[in-house]
Amino acid sequence: MNESDKTPSQSITPASPEVIALHEEQTPPKRPRLTLALGILAVILVIALIAGIKTLQISAAIAKGKAFKMPPDAVTSLVVSEETALPTLDAVGSLSSPQGVMLGADLPGTVTAILFESGSHATNGQILVQLDTRQEEAQLRTAIAKLELARQNLDRARDLGAKRVIAQSALDEAKSQFDAAQASVDETRATIERKTIRAPFSGDLGIRQINTGQYLKSGDPIVQLEALDPIYVNFALPQQNLGKLSVGEEVRVVADGIPDKVFPGKISAINSAVDTATRNIQIQATLPNPGHLLRSGMFAAAQVVLPGGNRVIMAPASAIQYAPYGDSLFVIETMKDPAGKEYLGVREQAVVLGKTRGDQVEVIKGLKPGDRIATSGIFKLRPGGAVLVNDSVQPGNDPKPKPSDS
Repeated sequence: MNESDKTPSQSITPASPEVIALHEEQTPPKRPRLTLALGILAVILVIALIAGIKTLQISAAIAKGKAFKMPPDAVTSLVVSEETALPTLDAVGSLSSPQGVMLGADLPGTVTAILFESGSHATNGQILVQLDTRQEEAQLRTAIAKLELARQNLDRARDLGAKRVIAQSALDEAKSQFDAAQASVDETRATIERKTIRAPFSGDLGIRQINTGQYLKSGDPIVQLEALDPIYVNFALPQQNLGKLSVGEEVRVVADGIPDKVFPGKISAINSAVDTATRNIQIQATLPNPGHLLRSGMFAAAQVVLPGGNRVIMAPASAIQYAPYGDSLFVIETMKDPAGKEYLGVREQAVVLGKTRGDQVEVIKGLKPGDRIATSGIFKLRPGGAVLVNDSVQPGNDPKPKPSDS
């Protein structure tokens, strides 16, 4: 082939040094693959190191959490025992005296003497007040003189009648005049007696309502007289309890104002009819009251003690956890932790409660005698939790508490 037969594209023209330099400036240099791999490996190692450190920290925290033990909760305790609880019926009532009256003036008159002191004791028949009786005493002397004259006339008429000197009618007239004179004397004496006010029975006097020299109208009050030993307490119970009640059953009474003393008594009367409005039956009990501490009109709480009784366990009300789904308390007993080590802990026990008596509550079901229960600090307890018992101070556990503000 001749050089003239070659096409222009097949001819090779060598590049000039300037063109080669320009081409090298326009093409960027390539990074080595080894450098890139080392960078990626370094990042992975850093991430792995951080993950390892965090894993160790979390594992240590979990281990500490498992090893941590809550400190024991401080509580007080009580070993419960069984006792007999008598069934009772509670009611409220009021006290009244068997005999009580407001003494008043029977006839009008002026007070000449007051022979008693307010609040003193009066015996049956004791003169308390004397009204002015000067006019009646003068009338009495006149009536006595007329009576004496009528007696003399009657004696002479009887002598003459025995001798048949006078007719029987004259004797009868003399007898009638004598009887009239005697009646006049008796009437005047009765008037004087009615102006002498006496105690109709023995009892305690109230505060006098009169003064010496005061004019009293008929019926004006003088002083209250109350017989206080024995004394009655009147109360009502629902008719459903009528079959449980009988005369002679024991009654315990606590009067408002004397909370530290219980007055025993017995049912003395049960009303013959049930109140149709309330369906209650009225009960009256008699109480000895030698010290006259109880007064008529006082408010009182009455408790009827029924025969029979149940064996129950009494627990302090502070030990009970009340809840809508059921009541419970915490029993203290020896327990074991997961490692088998013994400790003093609590177990939550469901209970069935009965009546409340002061600071105590009847536990009908759920406890047995000898169980040790937590009596305070129960709101921070949890089943299985450890406790520290300190019985130096105990919560209230009195069936008859005495509040400080009573």
